[in-house]
Amino acid sequence: MIVRGIRDLIRVSEKADDGSYSADVPDLPGCTSAGDEVDEVKQRITEAVSLYLGMLPDQGALVPSVMSAIGVAERT
Repeated sequence: MIVRGIRDLIRVSEKADDGSYSADVPDLPGCTSAGDEVDEVKQRITEAVSLYLGMLPDQGALVPSVMSAIGVAERT
């Protein structure tokens, strides 16, 4: 069994025209975040993952299997 950290699942997208960054977690559909700086978006997406995973039991859902291990992929 391979155990990966949360940052192994996060993808930070390239800088948008307005200067902001976005992040998503491919294994968690709809789990996205954005911020003005890369560090800010990393913090926000980590919080989003925690909230996403925390709500699954309340909905009777299982934590999805990890299908991707992309690391914190940053594009500039």
